[in-house]
Amino acid sequence: MLEIIGILGGGAMGRGIAQVALQNNKSVIVYDVMPNAAEIIIKHLTATFDFLMAKDKITNDQKNEYLGNLKIVDSMQKLADCDLIIEAIIEDLQLKKTVFNDLSKVLKSAAIVCSNTSSFSLTAIASAYKDPSRCLGLHFFNPAPVMPLVEIIPAYQTDPLLVEQLKAEMTQWKKTPVVAKDTPGFIVNRIARPFYSEALRIYEENLATKEDIDLAMRQIGGFKMGPFELMDFIGHDVNFSVTNSVWQATFYDPKYKPSLSQQKLVEAGFLGRKSNRGFYTYGADSNVQNLESTPMEKLKPIFDRIITVLINEAYDALYWQLADPEDIELAMTKGVNYPKGLLAWGKEIGLENIKSRMDALHNAYKEERYRCSQYLSRYSG
Repeated sequence: MLEIIGILGGGAMGRGIAQVALQNNKSVIVYDVMPNAAEIIIKHLTATFDFLMAKDKITNDQKNEYLGNLKIVDSMQKLADCDLIIEAIIEDLQLKKTVFNDLSKVLKSAAIVCSNTSSFSLTAIASAYKDPSRCLGLHFFNPAPVMPLVEIIPAYQTDPLLVEQLKAEMTQWKKTPVVAKDTPGFIVNRIARPFYSEALRIYEENLATKEDIDLAMRQIGGFKMGPFELMDFIGHDVNFSVTNSVWQATFYDPKYKPSLSQQKLVEAGFLGRKSNRGFYTYGADSNVQNLESTPMEKLKPIFDRIITVLINEAYDALYWQLADPEDIELAMTKGVNYPKGLLAWGKEIGLENIKSRMDALHNAYKEERYRCSQYLSRYSG
């Protein structure tokens, strides 16, 4: 049993994972080097548990039990007794490798060592640990206490038994685990790229406004947020960084090429909601408009183009066996709240129709960005 959970990093993601573990009656040790880490982390988690008490989600006794099972430490040596370690520091590959190397000198041989990285190679990270067979990815989605999906990503060196052990553990934590190959972006951050990139391409070509693109995806597709709303919500620093990471890690595949428009927002510090300005402005000067008056005939081509490229990407993931089809569908519905699985959506529209649309885009642009998945080429029709 994995009873003592160590978490490296007390930021929003680390705290969220700590909350999930505490609410599943685990002992949690958080290690963070920031000044006043203990005070900040305990303050945040206390406020969270107070909120849950006010909503009658937990009792006062449970709150006290959770906080009693929490320990904040300022030395990595104090993680020595942990059964499971989850690294949740900033997305810096070299720093993660350094941390894994340092953990090698501290942890017991039976410990399972995981990274919460959203896009970096687990094989590279694991190579820095004394026994890479004990390392793999455990990618939670933000906010961790709310989002049900967890991607489990074995490195090339990982003992396969650990995958099954973590699937069982995450299921006990009331999460939905899926298994992904150690490829750039794993499942969600790879397949979801066109939701943003194709919207940005349409916008940059002045084929539609950001408002109409968002409206098309909400009104026709049933998405909770349109691409520009969602990028502002995630933060352009985060979203652009993931896109850039996937693009570089796929040897600059044009399908994942980042957008200059988004780069300029990052350079300007217009990061979205957290800075009160992104594609939209927020706060007192908000210009967010939920227009519902644009004619359907104008919105339909926008939706058709974005959903087509998304479905093509999902079938490409299936073709390259990045995950089982069931896990691909679960990942997109549970990880980013898509209204339905993209593989099923493709069958609903018709795989031959998706292939024809992709071929039309490829013929129009003459760009490898719009190449049709081999799965659709072989199995549609």
